Amino acid sequence: MTAPVRLRTKVLPGHRIEITDPELPVGGEVDVIVMPRVAAAAASPRESILNIIDEYNGPRMFKTADEADAYLKAEHDSWER
Repeated sequence: MTAPVRLRTKVLPGHRIEITDPELPVGGEVDVIVMPRVAAAAASPRESILNIIDEYNGPRMFKTADEADAYLKAEHDSWER
């Protein structure tokens, strides 16, 4: 047998994996590659950048959007001098 055998199995108690396939040669050597499956439900949903900013507890340069706009306007005006 030269074709690869692809199987799906579950991790058993004791963190064991059992592979059974009638095409595998008894006493023969095989290579085993284990790739854990990530369940779609386990993947974390993307979080809005606005929620991330709201949850930020560190220091902020500006307390309001008006302060940020004034700063940006002053910076822009300084480029034109």
